[in-house]
Amino acid sequence: MIRRFGGNLVVRSGDAPDSSAQLEREGWAVLRGALEPERIRAMTDEIAEVFASLPPERGRSDRAEFRYEMLNRSAACQRAVGHPAILAAIEPLLGEDCHVIANTAWWNPPDFAGGAWHCDAGPHVPRPEGVPWDDRIPYPVFAIGAHLYLRDCPLECGPTAVVPRSHRSGRLPPFDRAKDEALEYEGRAAIALEARAGDVALFVSDVWHRGLPAKPGGSGRLFLQVHYARRDLAQRIRTTADSHQLSREAVDRIASPRERALLGLHSPYFYDG
Repeated sequence: MIRRFGGNLVVRSGDAPDSSAQLEREGWAVLRGALEPERIRAMTDEIAEVFASLPPERGRSDRAEFRYEMLNRSAACQRAVGHPAILAAIEPLLGEDCHVIANTAWWNPPDFAGGAWHCDAGPHVPRPEGVPWDDRIPYPVFAIGAHLYLRDCPLECGPTAVVPRSHRSGRLPPFDRAKDEALEYEGRAAIALEARAGDVALFVSDVWHRGLPAKPGGSGRLFLQVHYARRDLAQRIRTTADSHQLSREAVDRIASPRERALLGLHSPYFYDG
């Protein structure tokens, strides 16, 4: 675990919540009952208004099921990203100056099809198979995803599943098992993070995870997704086409795709709103 010392990072000493230790060790944790009922009601109402008043997002086949940059669109969601219980769990791993890099509301239908195993933009310390991580060194955490559940999400609704300790693998999940619910890592089977309204599921960005397909009797998923990261990782709430640090003159002088990326104008990818 880490903390800021001046402008640098140092190893953290002292106690930290059990959830922080579990995130570092296992790659996931669930904060049960973290969200208060009145907060759940306010977030649900404001998210429903955003879905009703704004068109679907661009660029994906399931774009009707989510809305980006929720902290800009909802006061209740903006307040929720700074919930003390969440910050207490993630700050020992990301630093006291960590920030939100992406913030999306998801409202999946009852027939949610699920997704493929993946990790978010990582792994951040890639390694070939057969090169084990030295247990004397806690695995560094660069980003953490949080699902703030506004509705119960039992197995029938297709909860997010994680493969414990896979964040330490340094590898992507095997492509030939992209939707294999029996996927495991070092003998550890995948865990479905079933949740009640008010729970907050946390997972390290490098951990292998996916949304499971819904089963008969499911009622859909409704949650606010927040990605937190170390201060060193840029915010991605808006794409670089809309939010960058270049002058109009500098943009006009760009002569190649590589120069665009070099100067910070990237094509949308993980986290990008």
